[in-house]
Amino acid sequence: MCGNNLKNIFRSTFSESADPLIVSSPGRINLIGEHTDYNNGFVLPAAIDKAALFAVSLREDDEIHLYAHDLDEKFSIRINELKPIEDINWPNYMLGVVAQFVKKGTTVSGFNAVLTSNIPMGAGLSSSAAVSCATAFALNELYKTRFDKITLVKMAQIAEHEYAGVKCGIMDQFASMFGEANKVIRLDCRSLTYEYFPLDMEGLSIVLLDTQVKHALASSEYNLRREQCDNGVALIQNKYPEVESLRDADMNMLVECVPGEDIIYHRCKYVIEEKQRLLDACAALEKKDTATFGEKMFATHDGLSKEYEVSCKELDWLVDQVRGNDDVIGARMMGGGFGGCTINLVKEAAVENLIEKITPAYKVALGLDLRAYIVSLRNGTSIID
Repeated sequence: MCGNNLKNIFRSTFSESADPLIVSSPGRINLIGEHTDYNNGFVLPAAIDKAALFAVSLREDDEIHLYAHDLDEKFSIRINELKPIEDINWPNYMLGVVAQFVKKGTTVSGFNAVLTSNIPMGAGLSSSAAVSCATAFALNELYKTRFDKITLVKMAQIAEHEYAGVKCGIMDQFASMFGEANKVIRLDCRSLTYEYFPLDMEGLSIVLLDTQVKHALASSEYNLRREQCDNGVALIQNKYPEVESLRDADMNMLVECVPGEDIIYHRCKYVIEEKQRLLDACAALEKKDTATFGEKMFATHDGLSKEYEVSCKELDWLVDQVRGNDDVIGARMMGGGFGGCTINLVKEAAVENLIEKITPAYKVALGLDLRAYIVSLRNGTSIID
């Protein structure tokens, strides 16, 4: 949807004649470095050309009126009644952000807002982070609070923790806010220092294959993985107190401190190995060595599936189908797991043929319709006309 169409929807929804502020905030992909962000490791995300659009104007009272255009649902609440909403989830990603402004002592007024998005929900592209970042960016403009982008990223992250109940790391919000066209971001999730790497996609396309499933245990298992990693750190700290997170641990420490048959061992093993895979993958990017980069992607999937156990049969099937295909440089599951997309680096000339072949095969094998998205890398959260 373009900005003008959203303005018209906003005006008709709230009977306003003035133009709202419109902010676009993109979804994200992560090339490599999965489930490492909340372990203070490195990640390699990028913003994509699918985004949430948030149109908003301030009110003179303390009422917040939200309209989710894609769902055709409305919600309203007073600022002094702010709390997580239990029966519907979508308002929480905006209300949680408002709560962060309140906590920082901002004089908060009510507002009218319309939300729309072309980021596929449940596909592991961080549609929720895009909404939170769009809200934070827009309110920062309207409230004239002048928070820098790092502060807005942290506010959006805490909003998801406190209102949506997902203890996400900071990667999703950071990528949505800081993305740059045709570049990936190597983000140090401990220090929040970052470096851009040009992604040489000459002759290649980024293809996302959407399983069309999101298993119900995704959120609970995500939080459980965080707990298991923390338990592993505690065991290592008994002998190595300087280890503050799995970022600081190595395989020798893990073997010494955690029994190999323990589930905690396997969770930590994946994270420690993934830390090194990402650094090796960035070195490959600098050399324009896409073959090595692709090998690291496949290795990441195997770790996520077998060690971290956050894959599912649909994701594994899609990766297995392209493994060994000379036209596919690398592939892996992406996101929290238990559904969503695989990300594939595919030779541009072979994309159409790959999609045409794998779509009916997926239907036969798993009885599900497959969706494919070809994405490019774009700039992060910004105001649009």
